[in-house]
Amino acid sequence: MRREQGFSYVIVMFLVAILALLTVRALENSLTEERRAKEAELLWVGSAYVDAIRNYYEGAPGMEKTYPLALTQLLSDSRSTLIRSPLRKLYRDPLTGSSEWGIVRNDANAIIGIYSMAPLTPIKRDNFPAEFADFANASGYDQWRFVYQPDKPKPVPPTPQPSPGALP
Repeated sequence: MRREQGFSYVIVMFLVAILALLTVRALENSLTEERRAKEAELLWVGSAYVDAIRNYYEGAPGMEKTYPLALTQLLSDSRSTLIRSPLRKLYRDPLTGSSEWGIVRNDANAIIGIYSMAPLTPIKRDNFPAEFADFANASGYDQWRFVYQPDKPKPVPPTPQPSPGALP
């Protein structure tokens, strides 16, 4: 009878070990999902900045188009008689939580884009929207450059090819 006293203790320890393993797995999954959501938000915010820079550039009065020299110029564009607001607010970087962005500048030191300064490797590796196709297989978020360049051609989606053996 005395030999069976430790058996219940071994079963409880085994169940605690399994519970701990399941908890770690659940935590890993939730952290991955949170990071994927932050990546999606970064793509949205980056797209908003590209649109704001485009609106600022295209909305320049006269023939000479200019880029903003500071991000705050995207909040209120008073270069013409009609005051416009290309960007509603200065968004924070969803990955770092900071309002500090990496700035992409042209030769005239004007802002043409932004990027995240998060020192992490992206989870998303492919299946980007066409305008961000060059983000594929980036080794860091600093390579996700959200840039507006008016001379950059818009990507044309490929036309579907009929499968071999399909009737015309």
